[in-house]
Amino acid sequence: MDSSTLLGCLGERIRPPVGIILGSPREAAALVTELSTREVTCYQMDLYQADRLRQELAEFGQAAEVATAPDLWDLPQQFQTVIYPAPEGGERSLKIDMIEQAFHALRANGMFAVLSPFERDPFFPPALKKVFGRVHAPGAANGRLFYCHRDGDRPRRRHEMTFNVRVDEGPSLHFISRPGVFSYGRFDNGARALVEVMEVNEGERVLDLGCGCGTNGVYAGRKMNGTGHVTFADSNLRAIALAELNARNNGLASFETVVSASAEAERLGPASFDVILANPPYYANSSIAQMFIERSRDLLKPGGRFYLVTKQPDEMGPRIADAFGVTEPILHRGYTVLAAQSEETSPKR
Repeated sequence: MDSSTLLGCLGERIRPPVGIILGSPREAAALVTELSTREVTCYQMDLYQADRLRQELAEFGQAAEVATAPDLWDLPQQFQTVIYPAPEGGERSLKIDMIEQAFHALRANGMFAVLSPFERDPFFPPALKKVFGRVHAPGAANGRLFYCHRDGDRPRRRHEMTFNVRVDEGPSLHFISRPGVFSYGRFDNGARALVEVMEVNEGERVLDLGCGCGTNGVYAGRKMNGTGHVTFADSNLRAIALAELNARNNGLASFETVVSASAEAERLGPASFDVILANPPYYANSSIAQMFIERSRDLLKPGGRFYLVTKQPDEMGPRIADAFGVTEPILHRGYTVLAAQSEETSPKR
């Protein structure tokens, strides 16, 4: 059953202004075309996904607003209808978080609708009931559509997990993480491998590229004993908010956060970093990892060091060698940390 049929089951219950939360860019753009109102805002927490959504909307000939924020309830506008095209996979915790936040993004008596990819979905009815109370499931939708209304008010519930990390013989550090950010609730083993082999010296400028909740950059900053400077960069606004929170909570003296979809040298400063740390996601044919490699070549100072952790060294190694020349693979904790150095005279172009 396609989205147009599911929306048809809601009929006149859909009232503007309408919010569409997350969903793939193509799916969200398709939903916009099916709605009979122009008062539509599409929410994304990642600038990369938001840019792709704008491209999809242009292809569909649609002109909806695309809004980005760390949280749905951060948006200034409240909606009469919120539609959530739930993914087949994805984090269970993020789905629960979006249900909670959708309640607070709705006007009084506003409607929240979930489009499920599964027939007879066992997850959403009890999860929705816990927040909204009564849940409706039209028979014509074959168990793939659920809707409910905001009745009254309830305290905001922040979904987050904390974890402690100790590296080598150093102190245990405390990190806050939230759904929708890489490695929710735990210190990723690849990140641990990276911070245990990286070389960071006092007074250096470090870039944590694709920082997530900021573990790598925080450890780099702590290793510099209050000297130097750390820049946290990510396309995910929730990740950036967490990186700033965790940097402050763990006592970093000098740091900044930068939200960027493509790590542009103009935003971050060409040839301005002594060390770049990268633990990229591997999807979209490793396009994000390739972008990290190319941008890092331009962002490093002459003689600067680049570290990328991977489980795909045969694929990533040649790409880094092509950008930097020589690559040193360091095997650690079941991962390969690929280390490279920019040219001493000037960054390779």
